Amino acid sequence: MNLVVFSGPPSSGKTSIILKIIDALKQREVRVGVVKFDCLYTDDDILYEKAGVPVKKGLSGALCPDHYFASNIEEVVQWGLKLDLDLLITESAGLCNRCSPYIKEIKGVCVIDNLSGINTPKKIGPMLKSADIVVITKGDIVSQAEREVFASKASSVNPRAITMHVNGLTGQGAYELSTLLIDKEKEIESVQGMELRFPMPAALCSYCLGETRIGESYQMGNVRKMDLGDDYE
Repeated sequence: MNLVVFSGPPSSGKTSIILKIIDALKQREVRVGVVKFDCLYTDDDILYEKAGVPVKKGLSGALCPDHYFASNIEEVVQWGLKLDLDLLITESAGLCNRCSPYIKEIKGVCVIDNLSGINTPKKIGPMLKSADIVVITKGDIVSQAEREVFASKASSVNPRAITMHVNGLTGQGAYELSTLLIDKEKEIESVQGMELRFPMPAALCSYCLGETRIGESYQMGNVRKMDLGDDYE
């Protein structure tokens, strides 16, 4: 089975893109399943069910969705293998720009949209920088010049990745993207022992453990303070 990890900021069009990819894969009789990771709520699993796709969802709740992903991905892979899937797609929560739920030797796709701002690619960390494929959406809403500049910004952040435009409404570009996801040489039976491409966001402080009071006397653990210079007394 092939495994592909999709990630991206909130509302960038991940689910729409995946649904269009599934339509293209079904034409080639590829058996696809999806696992949707989110934080508090999602009804995207209903959309996948309507498309006739085996789907599971997991909500991380108060936990970091990246940590939740890493804690559950092996069980998710075994679920896909039991269903005899050809391709298992995991869709991350709409992540903060620091996150990166990618695994070494497993294809990672980052979905970003043209409406997020021209300098957004520079603000996105390993989620964009360590992706194998960068998918840019909502290109039909901006001008050709804006599309080209945004794609150039994304490529400058991650020149190694394949950068392509896909329309989540019409499906334009989805077939081309679907051909990049299946690789017989990279089929897996487990991710046990595999490594993440980048360390997760680091935090183990009093607020992680449920503290709600503000002030230095209530802060402990991994705490970082701003340098406010000589003006601060």
